[in-house]
Amino acid sequence: MEAHGTFFHRTPIQVRFNDVDIMGHVNNSVYQNYFDYARLQYFEQVFGYRMDWYDKALVLVQIEIEYQKPVEMYDRVQVLTKVYQLGNKSLRMEQHLTGSDEKDVRCSNRAVLSGFSYPQGQSIELLEQWRDRILQFESDLSFE
Repeated sequence: MEAHGTFFHRTPIQVRFNDVDIMGHVNNSVYQNYFDYARLQYFEQVFGYRMDWYDKALVLVQIEIEYQKPVEMYDRVQVLTKVYQLGNKSLRMEQHLTGSDEKDVRCSNRAVLSGFSYPQGQSIELLEQWRDRILQFESDLSFE
């Protein structure tokens, strides 16, 4: 996957012993945990608070993962995260799991997240404060 602009957010990832399978590399099912963790770190930093998942939040509605190179037990890795497109009710996010060199892409992820109200049990428009904070953080954003 080719990047949609510049990544302004980085999350260091600690590879744990139980992440590694018998082949000596991180199991493919674990990558999503890394991306989820980095996504939470991104929103907490950009929004300036922890999202209240029992009120209004962003939920994952689509995910695409492309594996390029394995991650092994002692590799130093990080997740680069960015929102690259904003719509009315959803946003598109891209993440790259890389070695210490950002060009050393091990795995890529593209996701669609939707605004969601748990009390109402339905999708909602992205909150204005979310949009404003993302626009301040991402300087190369496009719109649907």
